[in-house]
Amino acid sequence: MIAGSVPLLLLQLNSFHLLFIHPFETLTHPQVVAMVCIRKATVDDLLAMQACNLFCLPENYQMKYYLYHILSWPQLLYVAEDYNGRIVGYVLAKMEEETNECHGHITSLAVLRTHRKLGLATKLMTAAQNAMEQVFGAEYVSLHVRKSNRAAFNLYTETLGYKIHDVEAKYYADGEDAYDMRKQLKGKQLHQHHHHGGGHHHHHHHHHHHAGGCCSGEVKADKTETKGNAKVA
Repeated sequence: MIAGSVPLLLLQLNSFHLLFIHPFETLTHPQVVAMVCIRKATVDDLLAMQACNLFCLPENYQMKYYLYHILSWPQLLYVAEDYNGRIVGYVLAKMEEETNECHGHITSLAVLRTHRKLGLATKLMTAAQNAMEQVFGAEYVSLHVRKSNRAAFNLYTETLGYKIHDVEAKYYADGEDAYDMRKQLKGKQLHQHHHHGGGHHHHHHHHHHHAGGCCSGEVKADKTETKGNAKVA
């Protein structure tokens, strides 16, 4: 009786689009969205993040570069994990310092083709941006995107509110130009508010300083490894 009930159970699950999903189909069912969670990345996720990067993007990184990010800014790395525990997307981000302006940078963003158009890229980006503001007091966030990557460009401009700051000629290894894009954040106001709001907020503001400060410039990664890009649609 138990053995006979297994196919029936699978059939019931299949009627909810939870099982037997073809790996190359785009998932558009609302049930699928609920089955993917956005969470902070851990060291154990780095290999899966790297695999996702290799599937999705021509800009690839050595494992030491992922480790550098998670050891320096563990608050800024997020993954999208499906109900099977598989990593289907990630955002790799860091803090930088230029002209006394503390700002964040999106190194890389990717979502597997099977899980696009579900809003995961927006959720990953929003999680990283919020952490930049709240933890590090970032005044803005920057990123680079290929001129030809219209899907990513539309996500950044129309959904996330980024604006073109500059064009970097031949930024990518194959000679393609990049848009240098920026989005203003409210980190400065948030941190000023914390400073004036009483002592109990101060641990929140200062806990990262032992790790090199807000926008530590400890290690300047080789430029060939910092060319972040995104492929989201």
